[in-house]
Amino acid sequence: MANTEIVGRALHYVLKIGNRGKNSYFFRDILGMKVLRHEEFTEGCDAQCNGPYDNRWSKTMIGYGPESSHFVIELTYNYGVKSYELGNDFGGITIKSKEILERARSQNYPISEEYGQYILTSPDGYKFFIIEEPQPEDADPVLSTTLHSSNLSASKQYWHELLNMQLVDEDSNVLTLSYGNNQASLKLKLLSEPINRAKAYGRIAFAVPLNVQPVIDTKIQAANGTILTPLITLDTPGKATVRVIILADPDGHEICFVDEEGFSELSKVEEDGERRLTKYIQKDPYQEKE
Repeated sequence: MANTEIVGRALHYVLKIGNRGKNSYFFRDILGMKVLRHEEFTEGCDAQCNGPYDNRWSKTMIGYGPESSHFVIELTYNYGVKSYELGNDFGGITIKSKEILERARSQNYPISEEYGQYILTSPDGYKFFIIEEPQPEDADPVLSTTLHSSNLSASKQYWHELLNMQLVDEDSNVLTLSYGNNQASLKLKLLSEPINRAKAYGRIAFAVPLNVQPVIDTKIQAANGTILTPLITLDTPGKATVRVIILADPDGHEICFVDEEGFSELSKVEEDGERRLTKYIQKDPYQEKE
């Protein structure tokens, strides 16, 4: 079983946010994403989906199309936590969309440039690299997620050889990997200093068939890798149950493998997602607005 090839589907990246009002404006009005679903929880997640917090929290999935065909962002909000210390682990998300820049310019949202790339920074400090080309209508405009690596050889061995991600491109500074065509890729960029995940660390997620999850478990154990959360079943009130296994790569980047069967049911677009997010922002007992 351990020799079975892992074939996955890139799903989302988790960002912890401290102010849902400001982030709602950034992701909806500047980046132009849509709320796909919004979920409220009364206590912490058994797989620490909301971080090491045992409190009320919410999850908002937001992106350019259904989770069945798009790489999206999971915005995790812990009630009462207004900000998180940023580390240097997360590089950014790359999106192809000149329309984002047009909206940002028209609304005087700050745009910076770095090495010829346009950058928008979220209210919590996360970077979004914008390619000034028309946003595709028949494909996902989210192209890649960049994470930092302290050792590209170790990263390549883990992600390519152990987790079976395809090596799309490689140079002395960046590895580009993917589980298949028409998926957002993962870029691992060399950082010439130790990786510090601080408090704002995120998590990247992939879907695999239910019968592949034990394969992942076996392979990681055989390689003496880190399993943060062994195979566990998670419930979402009123929705489908999913099974996950949470790993950490050599730099501590968290990786979630969720079963495709359960996730396909869980991740259906909610018609009232936008309205529910707005409602919970308005009734939040903690200060959310200027």
